[in-house]
Formats: sequence, structure tokens, C-alpha cells
Amino acid sequence: MSVKVIVATKNQGKIREIKSIFNFENWEILTMKEEGLDPDIVEDGKTFEENSLIKARRVREEYLKKKPQDYVNYEKVYIFADDSGLEVDALNKEPGVMSARYLGEDTSYHIKNQAIIDRLKGVEDKFRTARFVCAIAAIDTEGTETVVRDTLEGIIGYKEAGVNGFGYDPIFVLPDYGCTSGELSMEEKNKISHRGKALRKMLKTLTE
Repeated sequence: MSVKVIVATKNQGKIREIKSIFNFENWEILTMKEEGLDPDIVEDGKTFEENSLIKARRVREEYLKKKPQDYVNYEKVYIFADDSGLEVDALNKEPGVMSARYLGEDTSYHIKNQAIIDRLKGVEDKFRTARFVCAIAAIDTEGTETVVRDTLEGIIGYKEAGVNGFGYDPIFVLPDYGCTSGELSMEEKNKISHRGKALRKMLKTLTE
């Protein structure tokens, strides 16, 4: 019997990343949209871990209503959900869990990025430390919940640079690489990203 993973996302980029790490012949990995799921989810947790669990639990609730037979037809069914964002130490770890909603959900990341740069005006490099955080929750067939967290450390730059990433990538400088995460290729970024590291940690947890 095979394993099914339903991911609480509509982002095909995330799905590709998960498939590249959970690369098993008998694992089927799908978005919630592909499973016909579109539940209302209120992300009101105070931590990335809380929000990832809120999403996973809500999607599982909806999935159990629509396809309870899958829990018999598959060896395992996992619901995956992640929550990620940027923490800037000099800004008291803002925007944090509000990263996607910082200055409003419909505000462009160019404006969000410039606002962070402006708020750090006069702050020297050693105090511009920041990190991308990713928490991933998984709920299995029996309802067992697993949550992992990982980060990517860096500093906030003085201007946007790079077009390969998205969100806050253009202002997130990786000193070891001498560039922003927006200037890395997707292959390079996936090797070191907070989400990639968290996914590999989850893989080890679920399969060890």
C-alpha cells in the first residue's frame, strides 16, 4: 500500500520541493486543491508552530469528511502544513508570524522590503541579524501530530537585490555567499533554505 501526503498549500513550488525530498516511489504528494479541499483557515496562532498546526488540523478535518475511505485504502495518510516568515532581531523579531500580512496582505513585497530597510536606517551590520523561519506540522492516519522547525540565518541588506526569489529574499543577505537569497539559483536556495532544512528534518522524524 502507498502513502498519501496532502499539503495545506496551493503553491506548486512547495510541492516540487517536498517531492524532491520525499522522493519515494510509493508516496503520492498532492495539494489540498488537487484533493478538492478549500477550508476556511484562520491563522491566529502566536508562533509559526501554532499556525502550522492550525492549518494541518483544519485541512485534516475537511479531508476526513470528504474522503474517509482514504484512511483505509492507504498505508498512511499525512496532512502537511507549514508556516514561515522573517524575524528581524532589531525589530523585536518582526514581522514574524505576520510576515505575509505585514503592512497588509495586498501590499507588495517591494513596499514591505523598503519599509524594513527604512526602519533599520542607521543600524550597523552586526545588529541587522535576521532569520527565515519555517515550522512544518504533520498529522498522520492515527492523528499523531509532529512539528519541526528550522531556520536560515542572515542579515538585512541596505537595498533589494536579486530576482530569483520572492517575498523578503531580495533584502536577506547571506554573508557566507556574499549575496541575497534572491540572487541564489533555486537549486542553491533549496539546499540551504529554512523550508528545505525543515522538510529534511521531518523526513528523518517520520521515517527513522
